[in-house]
Order: sequence, then structure tokens, then C-alpha cells
Amino acid sequence: MNCDIDIQNAVRVLKEGGVILYPTDTIWGIGCDATNAEAVARVYDIKKREEAKALICLVDSEARLQRYVRDVPEVAWDIMELATKPTTIILDGAQGLAPNLLAEDGSVAIRVTKEEFSRQLCYRFQKPVVSTSANISGEPSAATFKDIKPEIIEAVDYVCSFRRGEKTKHAPSSIIRLTKDSTVTIIRK
Repeated sequence: MNCDIDIQNAVRVLKEGGVILYPTDTIWGIGCDATNAEAVARVYDIKKREEAKALICLVDSEARLQRYVRDVPEVAWDIMELATKPTTIILDGAQGLAPNLLAEDGSVAIRVTKEEFSRQLCYRFQKPVVSTSANISGEPSAATFKDIKPEIIEAVDYVCSFRRGEKTKHAPSSIIRLTKDSTVTIIRK
């Protein structure tokens, strides 16, 4: 399937409140509209994950990040610029996102994706897209599409075609917690 058509199909499903399975700048992700609480609840259900464990979301640009996080600390821009691998930053002051996407303290785990497919997906959708590993909670993350369990594939509304045959194993992103006073805590390297 043509990459452009794949993205169009995925965006249509996201706009309808559906859940997709898609390649990201790291591993394959289960995704939905990060502003739609019902869609986010479905993702938790598919993963068999407690809602107390917040989910990551992707955006296509720094400008979009600023629409969904109040007062991004200056050091966040430095971290994003200097990171040598995809890095998710947990930031305080989330706004306009589904409440069940956020941590109990109102923070959000968000990443600006630079990988072309997921960046175009987020750009064309014009909103943040949930990006949580395509696995049942507590089980190992799927390093390739072939590692994704059939029950995950069958539970979503659309499975992207792009990168399905890829054999390169990918790893999850680094995760850094950044508070308003610029305290940096490494959650996952």
C-alpha cells in the first residue's frame, strides 16, 4: 500500500474515534486521538493496563507541543535538541488532552517525533496521537511487527501497512521527567 494512502486511512480512523496500530520513531504503537477520552479508554482496555499508568503521546512539532503543555521549561528544548535517540519528556501543565491520558498529577508524557511516517500522521491529524507499546501490559514490548500478538492486531480498528515487513528491532524511547523548576529525572534510558 502507498504510504500516503496508509496515513490517510489511519487519520480517518483517528478522526472517527478509532484505535490504530502504527510504526513510530521507536517500536510499533497502539494509537488513538489523545484528546478523546473514550478512545484512550479503549487503548487501556486493549493493553489490559490500569488507567493509573499514564500513556505517551506523539506530536509532529515543537509548536504543537506548546499547544498542549503550558509553560514548557527552557531546558526541555535543549533536551529535545541534544537527544541522540527518541526521548519522551514528562511535563507538568498538560492542557486540552483526555484526562485519562494524564498522570494523577496532571503531567503528560509527550514526544516530538522526527520519524517521517509518525510525524506525517501527527501532522495530518493535527492533534497529539497516543503512542503506547503494542503489547499486553507487563509483557515485553514488540520489537518488530511480527512480535505483536494477534489479540492486539484484532482489537484495533486499523493496522498500518508501512514497515510491517521490517526486520530491524527497535527499542522504546528514553523517558525523562522534567519539573517546572527544571529538575531532571531519568525514568528510562
